[in-house]
Amino acid sequence: MIKALAALAGAALALAAAAAVQAQGSTSSWPDKPLRVVLPFPPGGPSDMVIRLAAEKMQAALKQTIVIENRPGAGGNLGTAEVARAAPDGYSWLWGTDTLVTVNPHVYRQPGYKVEDLLPVTVGTTFSQTLVCNPAVGVKSVAELAAKAKTSKLSYASGGNGVPGHLSMELLLHMAGFEMAHVPYKGPAPATQDVIGGQVHCGLLAGPTVLPHVRAGRLVALAVSGATRSPTLPEVPTMAEAGVAGYRADFALAMYAPKGTPEAIVGRFRQAFVDALRAPDVIDKLKAGDQVVVGSTSAEAARTLAADSQKWGEVARRIKLGLD
Repeated sequence: MIKALAALAGAALALAAAAAVQAQGSTSSWPDKPLRVVLPFPPGGPSDMVIRLAAEKMQAALKQTIVIENRPGAGGNLGTAEVARAAPDGYSWLWGTDTLVTVNPHVYRQPGYKVEDLLPVTVGTTFSQTLVCNPAVGVKSVAELAAKAKTSKLSYASGGNGVPGHLSMELLLHMAGFEMAHVPYKGPAPATQDVIGGQVHCGLLAGPTVLPHVRAGRLVALAVSGATRSPTLPEVPTMAEAGVAGYRADFALAMYAPKGTPEAIVGRFRQAFVDALRAPDVIDKLKAGDQVVVGSTSAEAARTLAADSQKWGEVARRIKLGLD
């Protein structure tokens, strides 16, 4: 019996060693086929803009094609769940808002994935939301909007239930004490188009998406959600400056991988991505779109996302934000 157990133990050790060698070999040969980056939102939004700017430089560094797949729906849950279920082999990645792990698990009863099944790779960029209205609404400040909302039935558009624009606007309504009807869309781009078209009165939407329309006069910007003014719209006050004391809603775009993706692969992919974001021409384009490059480490990303999850979880519970 002892000899048999010893033989089995030896065989197990040999198999483990062989598996380790095989894993090392597969890691060292990565990538040997195209890489897939899933965006859980439609084309045209901030996450789409950033990854498409970075993809060309990443392809040159990794010597493989970067395939960008838009998988919108359910506030980003559909695409996120797809990556959470994917094999952790370094060929499936998720790029999207931090709310995928900081908000959705708090507000959706069944998001379709567990936060623990995703590995934070890096916080790529940060951005804020911009409160905009159709010029026909006739307001030019948050105070004017609040006053009009108390005498008229107004609506606001967001990129979907539970996404930054929805959460930020609900926080504003809660703190400023007025009401507007929520009209969710599948992404900030279609939401913006309907505010421009007058189907919806206003929206607290991603700065990069609404910025060109503000400059063209198709939208009126009332305030930004972050702690500081936007470098691209310095004349627009923060929400706190506009009279909503204590209001702050900053958001980020982050890269994730399926849990279990080898550390060496995560490191190589992250470095190629961060290097692409930090290229001078990309920085200039992102700045023009109201995006600030961060490029954090995986550990820094995990800490930031955990802290934001706690913050937004408290907000969601306070305003009783629950979604099916």
